[in-house]
This record gives sequence, structure tokens and C-alpha cells, in this order.
Amino acid sequence: MMNNLIKKMSMALVLSSLACCSQGSGGDDPAPTNPPSATNEVDYWLTKGDQTVLLQKQSDIISFSSPANTYPNLDIDVSKTYQTIDGFGYTLTGGSVHVINTLTESKKQELLQNVFGTADGSIGVSYLRLSIGASDLNSEAFTYDDMPAGETDENLQHFNMSKDQPVIDLLKKILAINPEIKIIATPWSAPAWMKDNASLIGGSLKTEYYATYAQYFVRYIQTMKQNDIDITAITPQNEPLNPNNNPSLAMSAQEQAAFIKNHLGPAFRDNGIATKIVIYDHNCDKPEYPTSILSDKEASPYIDGSAFHLYGGDISVLSNLHTTFPTKNLYFTEQWTQSTGDFSGDLQWHLKNVIVGSMRNWSKIALEWNLANDPNYKPHTDGGCSDCKGAVTVTSSETYAKNVAYYIIAHASRFVPAGSVRVQSSELSGISNVAFKTPAGKIALVCANDQDQSKIFNLRINGKWAVISLPAKSVATYVF
Repeated sequence: MMNNLIKKMSMALVLSSLACCSQGSGGDDPAPTNPPSATNEVDYWLTKGDQTVLLQKQSDIISFSSPANTYPNLDIDVSKTYQTIDGFGYTLTGGSVHVINTLTESKKQELLQNVFGTADGSIGVSYLRLSIGASDLNSEAFTYDDMPAGETDENLQHFNMSKDQPVIDLLKKILAINPEIKIIATPWSAPAWMKDNASLIGGSLKTEYYATYAQYFVRYIQTMKQNDIDITAITPQNEPLNPNNNPSLAMSAQEQAAFIKNHLGPAFRDNGIATKIVIYDHNCDKPEYPTSILSDKEASPYIDGSAFHLYGGDISVLSNLHTTFPTKNLYFTEQWTQSTGDFSGDLQWHLKNVIVGSMRNWSKIALEWNLANDPNYKPHTDGGCSDCKGAVTVTSSETYAKNVAYYIIAHASRFVPAGSVRVQSSELSGISNVAFKTPAGKIALVCANDQDQSKIFNLRINGKWAVISLPAKSVATYVF
């Protein structure tokens, strides 16, 4: 009898051990399971690189306690705070507006609520980037004051934003959903007649038109204001070191500094415009560009900060710039996902660099590139990006598909509203992470596991910890 009892107890222990081991994935040690009576204290949403789980809330019970274990610790210290967050989002290109407008009115409203709303199932995008005139993801290149060859318009008498009326109309629908959304706007080119090559591709702004071009910005901001759209910030030029796009304009650091200190800054001041001036708006491989402008004592007072992309260089240069110019803000304004990109690889790289990387290096925003396009990655200009994948693909008047950039942004935008503050979170091998304290007093922790096996760690705060198991090649946002 006693032998049978011992055998039954031994078998129960084996089965219990096997059940525990089945909680993990990838062959590493399993996380201990909480007893059925434990109270959940951490909600989390998961996206897996194989797309079997997409921004889904998980039902696991995660409780804070202090059991001894040998897992590494991810420590959060809310007493150590960094930058205040303005938001996460995309560029609302003219092409995005065009394809969104091909949806039926009910489907369009559904999509806008999904992207910009805060109800369950929405992702709460809180920041947008606009092009001043056309970007390369419009169907054609244009500015707001295009003139016949050989003619000029120094008084901007022909300034007209009618080609962007669809953008204005859609923005009004977005603002009805989120009246607090912030906007940064940037031109791809000045009008051709202001440029030394008389073309919307390449060339430089003629110095005799600096004052006129400053008024062009003033007119843009005032016109948007008349439509009840506030422009939070502008940059003088998108990718000023890339004169090969359509449209585009080359602008050296010296030229940008002169334009700001002698014309744009004074024009904003004299017209009572509170829109912030943010410089550069290009890659992390040329930090000397913003450094030289911020070092200009006449230009610097007009400048709020610097904007970056990451098609070159390392995201850590943002922290270097913060160290040198601690009173100037930092913005991450663009990163594309390619039509041929791998979902898992893009998810991991962008979470690590765009979301975690920019935030841990003092950026106030993190923006992916285009919000929406069609299945052929159109519209775009002749020579514009032909394989830039939108966060959403509009497939018919009644259907749209969510792509990897949707989930990249969603893992932050849904849980980290504007006004959140980044707090200290320790670095952990294999787990890229960044933590925030929200205006509601919650902690939101965004993590990415780029390893081929699940990672188990202690989420530790205030002397207590919870054991977390993050599957291989996946990202998660924890809220507690």
C-alpha cells in the first residue's frame, strides 16, 4: 500500500514538472508558474514574428512577489526620469490620403478610429508628419506656388493649397477623433522658381528668395490654422543631404543656419507663430550637421531641436547631441519598411532601433514612414519610392490589411500616450526595452526579444519582482 502511494506521489511530481516545462519555448529553462489563486498584476500584449499572434492581450497571470530564482533582472526605477513623450505615429502622405479616400465612408471611419482612437482595439496614434507640398509618395510633384517656366512670384500672390485640400479634409476627420494630435510638417522642395536649377528635383534655394521662402512657411501655417489645424513643428527641409528624390532640395548646414537666423526665425517671431523650428531631418551618420547649426549663437535661439532618420549611422548619436545641447529636443521622424521586407526581421529591427533606440536616446517622438498605400505600393512620383510599404495596405473599397509598421508603432502608441515620461529601465542581454510612466500613473514597458529562444527574466520594481517569459522573435508591452 505504502509503495503504491509513493509511486503515485512520484508520478504526480513528474507530471507537475513536465507541465511547468511546457510553459517555455525554444528549449530554455521554464518560468515558474503562479498558483491558480494568484492575482494578475501585469497585463501584456504580444506580437510574434511568425504572425501567429498580433497585438493580442495575453491571459497569463503575472504577479509580483519575491521568490528566489537565478533569472536575470530587468530593473525599473521610476525615480529616474528622462524626456516627456509627445507621441508615436506615421507620415500622412498625400498618397496615404488618396488610398484611404478610396474606402467607403464607413470603412474609412473604421480605419481612422482604429489608428487614431483610444477605445479597445484602437492603437491611439498621437503624432503625425505631413509634407508641405508633395512628398515622393504623392502621385505628382508640386508645391503651393508653382509658376510657368521663367516666371516668379516674390509676393506669393499665387500661393494656393488646393492640391492638399484632401489632406486637410482627412485631417479634420482625424482631429475629430483625437483633437490633441500633434503634427510636424516638412517640405520636400521649395517652388522651382526659387531654386538655382529651376527644378523640383535637387538644386539649392537661391539666397535672394530666403525671405520669400520664410513667408511661404508662414502662409502654410496660417492657412492650416484657418482650417483649425495647428502645426506643432516644422523642419526647413526633408533630407537636406539627399538631392536625388522627386521632389527634393539640397540644403547645407550653413545654408540652413542662415535661413533660420536671418529669415525663418524672425518671420515666425514677427507673425506671432508659435510653431517650433526643428532642424536637420536626416540620417544619424551626419551629426555634425545639427551640431554646427545649434552652435550658431544667432540661429540657436530660434531652434527647438533636431530631427533624425536612421538610414545611416547609429541611433546613439541622439544621446551625444543631448549631452552637448541638453536644452534642445530630439525627434525621430522617419523610417521605412520595404515591400520585400521580412515581418519578423522588420519587427525586431524597428522595435530595437526606432522605438526602444530613439526613446532611450532622448527622442520625444518615434515615427514610421508612410501610413497607407495600395497593393502596388502606389501612389508615388516618377522617381519616388516604389517599394515603400505603408503601415496599412488598402486592398479594395471595403478592405485593408495591417502591415508590420502598424504593429511596430502600436506596441508604443496604444500604451504610451502623449505626456508620458520615460523612466529608468536596466539593459538586459537579448531584450531591448524601454519604460514609461503614463499620465494615469501606470508603467508601460516595451520589450523585444530578437533571440531564437524564449527569454526569461525578472521584472523588478520597488523590491518585488515578477517572472516574465518572452517568446522567441517576439515583442510585448507590459502595463502595470
